[in-house]
Amino acid sequence: MAELPSNVPLTSDPIYLSICGPSVYEDENQHTWVHIVMDTGGDLQVQLRQGDYPIGHNGITTSLLTSSTMSSMWRLHLGSQYLDSMGQYWRIVHHVKEDEMEEMILELMDDS
Repeated sequence: MAELPSNVPLTSDPIYLSICGPSVYEDENQHTWVHIVMDTGGDLQVQLRQGDYPIGHNGITTSLLTSSTMSSMWRLHLGSQYLDSMGQYWRIVHHVKEDEMEEMILELMDDS
C-alpha cells in the first residue's frame, strides 16, 4: 500500500477564526491557530498554523503589523477568501496539512 504524501492540500477551510488571546485564534471547532505576519516585499501575508497553542502564546511577527493591529476575526467568504473584521479581503494562498500540522497562508488583496 502506497503512503500518502506528507504535504496534503486541504479543501475544507475554517469557517471563521476569532482572536482568543495574543496572536492566537480559535476556529469553529475550538482548534487554536497562531499567526505569523510576513511582509514579502509588497504583499502582506499572514501564516496561520493550527496546533495545540495555549491562550497567551506569542506568535512571531516579522513586520510592523502586530497582534494589536491584526483583525479580531476572519470569516470565510466566497469559498477562497476571508473577510476580516476591518472589512479587508484576504485570499487563501495555500492550505495544507503536513505531518499533523495544518498551515494556511492568507494574502491581503490589493483592492481591500
